[in-house]
Parts: sequence; C-alpha cells; structure tokens
Amino acid sequence: MTVTLEWSNEQDQVELKPEWTSRLDELLKIAARMEGVAGGEVTLTFVDDEEIRRLNREFRGIDKATDVLSFAMNESVEDEPEIVYGDEEDYEYDGAEEAEGGRAEFVEPLGDIVISVPRAIAQAEEYGHSVEREIGFLFVHGFLHLLGYDHGDEQSEREMFAKQEAVLVQAGLARN
Repeated sequence: MTVTLEWSNEQDQVELKPEWTSRLDELLKIAARMEGVAGGEVTLTFVDDEEIRRLNREFRGIDKATDVLSFAMNESVEDEPEIVYGDEEDYEYDGAEEAEGGRAEFVEPLGDIVISVPRAIAQAEEYGHSVEREIGFLFVHGFLHLLGYDHGDEQSEREMFAKQEAVLVQAGLARN
C-alpha cells in the first residue's frame, strides 16, 4: 500500500502543472515515510481567502481567513454515529488499490487539507521565498495536523516545525 494524493481545484486557484503535482506528491511520500505512515489518501484543495474564511468560520468558529486548514478523518466527535459497513462483496472500491491475489484493497482516507493560494502567495513574498516553498510548507504542516501534531505550546511547536523543515530540506525546499 502507498500514500496517495487527490486534488481538488474547483476555484481554479492555481494551474496544476505536472511539476506541482509531482512536487507535492514527493513531499507527501517523504513526510509519510518519516512518520511511518504506510498507506492512505490525502485530499488537497486550493481555495481563495473568502472560501477558507467560510470554512474556518463554519468548522472552527473563527471568522477570519487563514493559510491552511486540515480535517483529519481519524478524529472523532462526541456522540458521532457509528459507521457500519455491509459485506465487502456489496462494495465497489472507489480509488482502491490492487492487493495480492487480485483483490481490491480499500485506501483509507487520512483527511483533507485546504490551502488558500492568495494567502500562500502573500506569505511567500513576506518571508522572501518561493510560492512553491510556501505551498510545500503549508501542505506538510497540514499533513502533520492530519496525523495529530499540533503547535499549541512552545515544545509542540518546536517539534512540529522541525519535522516540517526536515521534510522540506529532503525535498530540496530548504529555507533560504
């Protein structure tokens, strides 16, 4: 099994050039390997500031635009209804991978990452590095959130940012 990246660019915020898709796929594979994640699917969506503000307000109760949001599939909500699956013969596995013996293997969704492209562009200018590095940074940051990392205190922030930087350096996107 492998870690895969799915794209959504409904607002046409960025032209999805092959070099972008391969770079973000590479970042995902490096981060997954470093974190011991053997398989799963991450969905990445590029939006504008208005849409990310709406999502931030709706899901976090914060009425302002932000640069990246992560929605982990492994988080549970109190009183969340249990999802019950029927017999596996009843399913056609969308996005399934071929397992040994020719059977389809379900690819577990890890979660969704949403990046504001205008915010990423502005931050790249502010920090004096490329937009590619900024989007890569935000993507890896979002991925680590999907895995449960947070930066609510100084120690957690140091740990998370060190992990992000290690991934970016390995991918050739070191800070200037």
